Amino acid sequence: MVRLLFLLPLVMFAAWFWFLQVQGLSIKQGWKGFIYIAIFNAAIALVLLGIMWLTKL
Repeated sequence: MVRLLFLLPLVMFAAWFWFLQVQGLSIKQGWKGFIYIAIFNAAIALVLLGIMWLTKL
């Protein structure tokens, strides 16, 4: 299951892109959302890397 975590940001980006399209907004107008998604996923990655480092995997 952990090996599929790379799909999380892809799904989140796709969902945000779909939301923008449904609302009739441009990517430029929703740029902040993509940045927030990237920061959120980077934070998750850092936490998981920290856990792996602590458990020495």
